[in-house]
This record gives sequence, structure tokens and C-alpha cells, in this order.
Amino acid sequence: MLIHSKQPHVGTTIFTVMSQLAAETGALNLSQGFPNYNCSPQLIELVNHYMQKGMNQYAPMAGILPLREILAQKTADLYQLNYHPADEITIVSGCTEAIYATMAAIVQSGDEVIVFEPAYDSYVPSIELNGGKPVYITLSPENDFSIDWSLVKSKINERTKALILTTPHNPTGKCLTQEDLNKLADAVKGTNVFIISDEVYEHIIFDERKHLSPAMHPELKERTFLCGSFGKTFHTTGWKLGYCMAPRELSVEFRKTHQWITFASPTPMQYAFADFMKNPDNYLSVRSFYEDKRNKFIKWLSSSRFTLKPAEGSFFQMLSYSNITDEPDYDLAVRWTKEIGVASIPVSVFYQNKNDNKILRFCFAKDDEMLEKAAERLCKL
Repeated sequence: MLIHSKQPHVGTTIFTVMSQLAAETGALNLSQGFPNYNCSPQLIELVNHYMQKGMNQYAPMAGILPLREILAQKTADLYQLNYHPADEITIVSGCTEAIYATMAAIVQSGDEVIVFEPAYDSYVPSIELNGGKPVYITLSPENDFSIDWSLVKSKINERTKALILTTPHNPTGKCLTQEDLNKLADAVKGTNVFIISDEVYEHIIFDERKHLSPAMHPELKERTFLCGSFGKTFHTTGWKLGYCMAPRELSVEFRKTHQWITFASPTPMQYAFADFMKNPDNYLSVRSFYEDKRNKFIKWLSSSRFTLKPAEGSFFQMLSYSNITDEPDYDLAVRWTKEIGVASIPVSVFYQNKNDNKILRFCFAKDDEMLEKAAERLCKL
């Protein structure tokens, strides 16, 4: 039996490839974006409590109301951004599902979606599987990965259905500014273009920057699907819980597709997060926790031959190796995993044409021992 593939050019994700190679070789895995330390013991106790209490059946399709209510409260307190928990917040199985469900809800055959590359690898498949066409805008290290909004405006036409943003950005760590939001609002003014905003690293942002969501701009909220994650904030990527916040009219269509993808997400974890987030310090402390890790990693790399600009947010640090070798980044990432025992992600995989800027992405969501050991090996190159 043969399948006529909908994605003939898509293989196994780079994150699976590099993590598997790291496991096979015993390398320090700074490739895939997950912590190598446990989440809060209190959070584990809460999950166990609700399992013992019998909260083990289907949650409501939109998620349990207490979790949606605490999310609404947090969003209002931090960003003065109001979403009604009953019909404007939906709990889903990770931000990847939130993005896919959004694409399934709004993209029709022939629609165009603007994608900024380097782009997280689930974006384009989500567009194409729903009949859309990605329109790429390439960001480069020469311009500090900044967005040329005049170019964005020139790409918008009657076929443009949406524009997908990430802030803080993966893999570059770049954060949107108020000027970016103002220019984005100008670019989409008078159009029917939706904004899909991936904000999984909202609390992992450094150097006294403030997280800025497109939804915080008064002219953008009505068209924005704000997609977030509990996994990145609370060190629970394996629980696969996220959410989508959007105005009621948008959420109605979002839920229509969400119900056929996963319908509902794990119940005891939802109750645990609802309780855990009652203490704001449990998410506000994440910023200093990861900023300290970023700073240590950079310090331990100070005698290396890499060049870098400290990440503005996320738990990834990009390192340019142009002073070390001209080898293609993919080949180099594989070779260094095998030879020096440090796994990374070649940034070229985030570009449609595999643009090779001689940059590797390293995840610093690891314990200090692993980070210091990895830096020591990298400094010997």
C-alpha cells in the first residue's frame, strides 16, 4: 500500500535527530529545548493529589474553568490584557497544537501566510497541511535578525490570510519591541490579516525587557491568536499543555478545530497548574532563573573562539563558529556531537533554503554542571 504524501519533502524533525544522536553517543544534549532537571515538587504533589481525588476523566473541551480563570487573571495583572475565561481562552495539548488548530481554523486552499525565517519547524507544515502557502521573509544576522516592516507591508495582498510571529524568538532569542508592534499595526491596517503569536517563552526574557504581545496593541488584539505554553515556564515540556487566547469570534472557530485534534488535555495537570499559578512567584521567578543560566553559559564560553550576542529571551543561545571553521553547520553539529560530545542544532534547518550563516543553537535549560562541562569542551575547539 502506498500513500501519496502530503509532505513529500518533510523528514524527521531535527530535534528528534539530534537528541537521538546525543543519546546514542552519550553526548551532552544542548540541542532539543527541554530542561534536564525536574519541575517543582509542589507541582508533582498537586498532580498526584488530583489523580488520587479522581480527576482522571475527560476535562471540558475548552479546559477546566479554574485554569482558564487563573490565566485570565495573570494576563490582566501582567499585561492589562483582558480575555473572558469562559469563551476567549482554550486549553490545548501544547503550543504546537494551538498553532495547528489556528491554521486549521482560518487557512483555506490558496491562502498565504507570512513566515519569518529562521522559523520554528512546525509552522510551515501547519500551513501546508491546511492548503496554505508560506510566504517567507528572511531575517539575517547582519541586521541583527530585525524585521523590515516595509517589506512585510509589500508582501501583503488579497490572498494573505495570516502572519505568524514568535516573541521571544526561537532560535534567535530576539524580542519584539513597541516599534515593531506599531509598524505591524500599520502594515495590516485595513486588511483581514490575522496574527498568530507564539509566546511560549513569555516569562523567559532578559535584561529588564518587558514581554510585548501583538495582542497588547489596541489595533491588533481583535485579529490576534495568542498561543502559549505551560511546559516552557514550569519545566514540564513532557506534559504537553498550552493554551490559545483570542477574541470570542476567533475562539469560536478555534474550538471547532481543536475539538477534532485532541478534544481535551490531561485533567489532573490542569487542576495542578490552576492551583500552582495562584502564587505569582511560581512564574515570575523564571526570568531570573534563566537569566542566571544564560549569563553563566556566556561566562564559561568567554575564552572560546565563538562570537555571540547574548539572547534577549528564550532558553537558547546562538553561537557563531565562523572563526573556527567553514564547515556546513549541519555537518558540524553532527560531527561535534560525535567527537566532542556536545549536541546542538544547526540554524540552517530553520530556513527554507537552508541558509548557512555558520551558527549553531545551544539550549541552556540544563543544570549548571552540564552547561559548564559543555562550555569547557567548546572552549577547546
